[in-house]
Amino acid sequence: MDSSNKNILVAPLNWGLGHATRCIPIVKALEEFGFSPILASDGMALDMLRKEFPHLKALTLPSYEIEYAKKGANFKWKMLKNMPKIVASILEEKKIVKNWVKEHGLIGIISDNRLGVFSKKVHSVFITHQLNVLTGYTTWISSKLHQHIIKRYDECWVPDWEEKQNLSGKLGHLRNPNFKIKYIGPLSRFESFKLPIQYDLMVILSGPEPQRSILDNKLRALLSSYKGRVIFISGNVESKQKMEQMQQFTYYNFMNTEQLEKTFNESEVVLCRSGYTTIMDLAKLGKKAFFIPTPGQYEQEYLAKKLKRDGFFSYARQEDFKMENLLETDIYKGLPVRENQIQWKNLFCLFESE
Repeated sequence: MDSSNKNILVAPLNWGLGHATRCIPIVKALEEFGFSPILASDGMALDMLRKEFPHLKALTLPSYEIEYAKKGANFKWKMLKNMPKIVASILEEKKIVKNWVKEHGLIGIISDNRLGVFSKKVHSVFITHQLNVLTGYTTWISSKLHQHIIKRYDECWVPDWEEKQNLSGKLGHLRNPNFKIKYIGPLSRFESFKLPIQYDLMVILSGPEPQRSILDNKLRALLSSYKGRVIFISGNVESKQKMEQMQQFTYYNFMNTEQLEKTFNESEVVLCRSGYTTIMDLAKLGKKAFFIPTPGQYEQEYLAKKLKRDGFFSYARQEDFKMENLLETDIYKGLPVRENQIQWKNLFCLFESE
């Protein structure tokens, strides 16, 4: 294949930072195998990818303008209210991608949950851990609609194990799928290595507003009585990194991959959302953690309950969380570290076939 024509569009959804961060190992692997990744997203997700890969071309897609309600119970209704905007953005990105295929000479597309990033003219892959989309009593219809969209793609890559011992449970596993699924194993940008413990607690936040700020403010107030050493990463990607030291507390607005990897490995316990990307990172690092699911987000609530039931982590609802809850991390063992060699060469064969 002509080396000048190995451009692959990698487009994660801008919903928190999880979709973008789990694309980091994919982008690195593409480069390793001689492809030329082109990044595409919007907002904080695109800002973060630009910081990680300053040498790569980065394109802007329309924002889905995803917002959480201030009250978790209103999450679904807020999403339904925003649906016309989301659909308009999906249709717009579909048109944009159609032009990009020709303009940038794309030979492939990898979309992480961006529903309009697709082309019939080049091999297109959809990445998701949600083959079933949990929305309460409307789960059956949201899941069917999602599966209908996934069917258009050549392959669906699920970042999980196929067997019974898996991370995503019913989210990422179907009884009788009618489209091509490849279980590629969990994706994490981190490696585990032994470092002296510097922090008793690592707090890492992400996710759309206003819930990120609501939890940020709550935890800052609660942590004032905590006696151990704390590192607090707000997950707020800005143009400049800010660090603030107050007694035993160290605050960052955001960290790059190298800094986060080191901090995870230097921390005893992690306090975080039960987002799927964070769970994959914890599986890779073998860390103990405590979860506070985003209010009203069925997926995070399901994952927190599943992993507690399996004996790996504990959790509390945001409105109920107290610092004493962290004592429960002693009871739960964390996820066992499993060797996971992703077969990149086999996956990327798709883009070299006619």
